[in-house]
Amino acid sequence: MQLFNTLSAEERTALIEDSGKQRLTLSFYAYSHITDPKQFRDSLFLAWNPLEVLGRIYVAKEGINAQLSLPADHFYQFKDHLDTIPFLKDIRLNVAVEQDDLSFLKLTIKVRDKVVADGLDDASFDVTNKGIHLGAKDFNQMLEDPNTIVVDFRNHYESEIGHFRNAITPDVETFRESLPVIENQLADYKEDKNLLMYCTGGIRCEKASAFFKHKGFKNVYQLDGGIIEYTRQVKAEGLESKFIGKNFVFDARLGERITDDIVAQCHQCGKPCDNHTNCANEACHLLFIQCDECKDAMHNTCSTECLEIVQLPEEEQKALRRGINKGNMIFRKGKSDKLQFKQSGELSDVALAIAPKVKGTRTRIKKTLIGKGEHYYPKAQVGQFTIEQGELKIGDRILISGPSTGEQQLIVAALRVNGQEGSVATAGDKVTFNLPFRIRLSDKLFKILE
Repeated sequence: MQLFNTLSAEERTALIEDSGKQRLTLSFYAYSHITDPKQFRDSLFLAWNPLEVLGRIYVAKEGINAQLSLPADHFYQFKDHLDTIPFLKDIRLNVAVEQDDLSFLKLTIKVRDKVVADGLDDASFDVTNKGIHLGAKDFNQMLEDPNTIVVDFRNHYESEIGHFRNAITPDVETFRESLPVIENQLADYKEDKNLLMYCTGGIRCEKASAFFKHKGFKNVYQLDGGIIEYTRQVKAEGLESKFIGKNFVFDARLGERITDDIVAQCHQCGKPCDNHTNCANEACHLLFIQCDECKDAMHNTCSTECLEIVQLPEEEQKALRRGINKGNMIFRKGKSDKLQFKQSGELSDVALAIAPKVKGTRTRIKKTLIGKGEHYYPKAQVGQFTIEQGELKIGDRILISGPSTGEQQLIVAALRVNGQEGSVATAGDKVTFNLPFRIRLSDKLFKILE
């Protein structure tokens, strides 16, 4: 039984783009007792892999939390399978506001202690005694009540790019951290205020509302389906969106636009911007907000130190990372003294700029993978590749793609094949040609098909 992914991200990307199929990105969660999470996990993988489901799914004894994508023409088969599972029958699927065929590039289903790391002892309170669920219209009405306190149960890097107006946005890095912070902050309002809570898709509020009722808060309400379902209802019913900016999402998109308001700044230059990026230095991966100009100038890095590191040969970068406990180094969520314009905690509701309208849809580039990056010679500005399949010849239009390089297109004007001038390279050949940018070992070489 194959219960793991066999394709690289680059290979999966090529398959998705060559298929021409539109994919849907969606999410769902359910709390239910699962006796054997591992067996349940295996059954999901075997059922979903043939349907070309990709995504990140967590399974625990308490339920399931799923963010995934699948071909649109497989949606009803997927839904039919969910309906065979009693606690998932007729479950609401939150379809993404903005679609991206490449939102996920592999299927990962992990067994965990909890579907959301909340740090709570569930046996100490009634987790079924939840807050009152409100749809978008009722949520908007309660926001207008002066006796209402609205609280964002997401983390600082999520709320910074978008939030509900007048919301309390705790300066926290994890959901677990937010619970005692919010409890202390609202300790004087347990009896006489409406506690209105929201999160991305609703799962965090399911547990948090029960916890706060246990802690003595009398009037607890939660946004049904989170920001994703709220946005769908706002559009369907023609309501005013009280949420401004972007909704942070945990896939390759890193955000989907809800309103045209840009409420955040590039962490490096201060320009209005709400696009997240991960630092290209493999020993950093800091998540931060970066505008296009800084992205180009800094080569997708968060600091001059990281910029210098990514310019080094790959072997030197690996040597610098060797022996480092990378678990404490990577995937930090925007907490660094190098980020001059980082905002967290109390956030403004004033838009700094209006996002430009995006015209048209993304054009698919028909391409085929033919090789991989081997070396870059900085002084000569020459890149070396190994041809793994097919052929490359002078005049071909190519695309070089990688996490740090992005996607760069050019036409091959001259070639050296296995150290000699040549016009055609085939499988097994090492080729070099001039490049106006640095390549890395992780880069892939594609030939663009006419």
